[in-house]
Amino acid sequence: MGLFKRMENVIESKINKVLNRMEDPRETLDYSYEKQLELLQNVKRGVAEVTSSKKRLQLQRAKLMLSIEKLEGQAKDSIVANREDLARLALERKDALVQQVDGIDREVAELEKQEEKLITSEKRLSTKVEIFRTRKESIKAEYSAAEAQVKINESVTGISEEMADVGLALDRAENKKEEMKARAEAIDELMEAGTLEDLTGGSKDDIDRELSKITKRSNVESELSMLKTEVGKGQTKTVEKRKDTEE
Repeated sequence: MGLFKRMENVIESKINKVLNRMEDPRETLDYSYEKQLELLQNVKRGVAEVTSSKKRLQLQRAKLMLSIEKLEGQAKDSIVANREDLARLALERKDALVQQVDGIDREVAELEKQEEKLITSEKRLSTKVEIFRTRKESIKAEYSAAEAQVKINESVTGISEEMADVGLALDRAENKKEEMKARAEAIDELMEAGTLEDLTGGSKDDIDRELSKITKRSNVESELSMLKTEVGKGQTKTVEKRKDTEE
């Protein structure tokens, strides 16, 4: 039984979590507000029904009062006509109607008490409903703002994560670039030192490389000599021109 109870609690907890995620507090508040409005409408209908009943009784009382006045007149007329029996009958009917009027008055008084209570309840409930409506709209607005902020923060967080990934990718690329540059420089140094064989330069050995260097130096020396000769000739011509001018 303990195992099943724990399983039941776990399942119930998960169901409650799902329901909490599915529940929108704004919809719950609107639903509660609609229920309060329904209750307020019921109270208003109750006030209207009590008022209508009171009005009907008051109309009935007015008709009875007219009948009572008529019977009083008939009783007087009967006395004048020396018909005491008719006068007694009229007074008996009048007394019955007066009793009905008294009963109606008691019912009207009771209805007025109920009407007063219902009107007071209606005003109190109406105030509470209006307060609830104002608070409801405030909570809904705050919830919507918080929801929007959460979405913005989630978006920013996602962007931050993406930018972090981009930054890591740039760092990796930068590191690889530096590694490649270092390897290229190391290979150049090794090739320059003759440690590595230059596959693009054919099958030269160390003697060939030395001869190639000597050839390069000879070419440089030849060009240097030619430049010196050209410069010397130019200076000789300049001196001769100056002598001719002085003479």
